[in-house]
Amino acid sequence: MIKNIISGIKAYFGAFSLISKLKLWKYFVIPMIISFVTALLIGISAYGLSDNIGSFISKAWIWDWGKDTFTTISSFIGGLIIIVIGLILFKHVIMALSAPFMSPVSEKIETHLTGITNHNHRSTSFSQQLWRGIRINGRNLIMELLLTIPILLLKFIPIINIFSTILLFLLQAYYAGFGNMDYTLERHYQYKKSLQFVSKHRGLAIGNGIVFILFLLIPVIGVILVLPLSVTAATLKTVDALQLKNNLPNAA
Repeated sequence: MIKNIISGIKAYFGAFSLISKLKLWKYFVIPMIISFVTALLIGISAYGLSDNIGSFISKAWIWDWGKDTFTTISSFIGGLIIIVIGLILFKHVIMALSAPFMSPVSEKIETHLTGITNHNHRSTSFSQQLWRGIRINGRNLIMELLLTIPILLLKFIPIINIFSTILLFLLQAYYAGFGNMDYTLERHYQYKKSLQFVSKHRGLAIGNGIVFILFLLIPVIGVILVLPLSVTAATLKTVDALQLKNNLPNAA
């Protein structure tokens, strides 16, 4: 799996030039606007809620001794919870709403890679692609939240909280890469088979998602460019994986 994670990361190196070569930037305008507006709304909400959550957590400590220390820790945990949930909501919202715009981009990249212009793919409409995006990312959102809650609770345990941070990051990365890969998979597989495919190639999803999450740490620019680059990188590796599985031709 380590090899696939590295492969998923390396795919980003050729993403920018490929977008320019195929003149795909115009297709990313609406998704980039969706990303910026979503990030702005979540950021404003997070700023207002972080203190409230920290205060709520601090009430769990009913003793006077150590109250200040626990309050400080609670404020930190409250801010962390907001950041984590904000990232989870952000990526699933933008990937769901951008599905009808990203699927055609993914198909153009696949055509370039395979050289096939007359595909035997599943034909889906704008509304079907949107519903597929909502369904996949809605499912992933629920799964990620269910797995994130126990990991966040580990933050209260010394030493173990270090490993929980790494685990939380990898979990975020996996579901980010999952969503990016599905823009290609929706043409090839029904819902359940797509879940099985990503599960089998989870290393590629994690590798793609690692860079996706790191991009979000770059103010403004990261939020705007994260979808174009991550979707392009995910398509490159997903098409490779499909070629190996189904013996699809390779134009290269």
